[in-house]
Amino acid sequence: MKKPLIVIFTAIVLDAIGIGLVFPILPGLLHQVTHSGNVAPYIGITTAIYAVMQFVFAPVLGALSDKLGRRPVLLISLGGAAISYILMASASTLWMLLIGRAIAGLTSANMAVATAYITDITPEDKRAARFGVFNAMFGIGFIIGPVLGGLLGDYWLRLPFIVAAGLNACNMLLALFALPESRKPQGGKIDLAALNPIRPMKWAFSMSGLTPLILIFFIFSFSGEVYGTCWALWGADTFKWDGLWIGLSLGTFGVCQALVQAFLTGPAVKLMGERPTIFVGLACAALALVVMALAAESWIVFAIMPVFALGGIGTPALQSLATKQVGKGQQGQFQGVLASVISLSAIIGPLVFSSIYFLVQKEWPGAIWLSNIVVYLIIVPVVLNLRLKKEEPDFING
Repeated sequence: MKKPLIVIFTAIVLDAIGIGLVFPILPGLLHQVTHSGNVAPYIGITTAIYAVMQFVFAPVLGALSDKLGRRPVLLISLGGAAISYILMASASTLWMLLIGRAIAGLTSANMAVATAYITDITPEDKRAARFGVFNAMFGIGFIIGPVLGGLLGDYWLRLPFIVAAGLNACNMLLALFALPESRKPQGGKIDLAALNPIRPMKWAFSMSGLTPLILIFFIFSFSGEVYGTCWALWGADTFKWDGLWIGLSLGTFGVCQALVQAFLTGPAVKLMGERPTIFVGLACAALALVVMALAAESWIVFAIMPVFALGGIGTPALQSLATKQVGKGQQGQFQGVLASVISLSAIIGPLVFSSIYFLVQKEWPGAIWLSNIVVYLIIVPVVLNLRLKKEEPDFING
């Protein structure tokens, strides 16, 4: 694998680790800084701040990367991430912790820039495979994050943040010396109006061909929020899982999904094309969700994991499809819009699915998975009716 891709994928892993390591230690840290016995409202606030900052700044960073280049924007975001973790590690008050989470959300918006970088250096026929690796790297980081956060947090509650700051600082140095620019920056005077986070959204929705793609990305991302919101509740209510089994189940799924996206997405797209691959992914996920909804024994959940993970091939196929719909000078802006859409789903999804789970919890907790199949059914006609164009070759050989 070429050096630039190694740097980019390392950044993706670190972003995911940073997100995941907060889960097991955030309640304890909020207890410390708020001195409150009930920190649930504060958890909601910190989660919302993170997602809102991603929503606002993903298109801004994407547009800036088109203008200034991918490399400087990535370097600044990695440095900002290190600062955010140091701030959270030293937070003695709630406002310090919230500022740290806000900066972390802002810098994690660099995923849009990383996606644009991969698009720049990857031939069209290899993009689906590399986006599969992209998602696999995020999945690996999200497996490592909670485990690392729990282990280090048991030793000292603030240690995970210090470790995350050190990792991001090292990655910034690696990018500084090993990451070349992927495309010639547009240069010229920066139009401050272009930094309005709503403007790229208006641009995207003004192009009729992009609106269905944006809608599909939103629905895909929205549906994915059900797992982080309801998995632990469902496991405890249905199988009486404790924290260990919840962690093992999530880890097993993460490993299966990482392997599928890293090694099967590329061959699937070559064999079937992007659109059929999306449908195969939806079908596999729907089958697994039905089995999980009806499962009476926990071993059934682990047995269906490989099929469940196959559902993950749809997302990188959709990413590959989307890159062909805009020109080279708009990739960063478009990826920024998609990242904002994903962040918006991260704000709305947990509220919707937690409300549905509240309604079905006593009678049939597994029904929450059937609600996600309904969401998938909305995607099918939208994908079928997509009107796509072919992209002209535009890449630096990678």
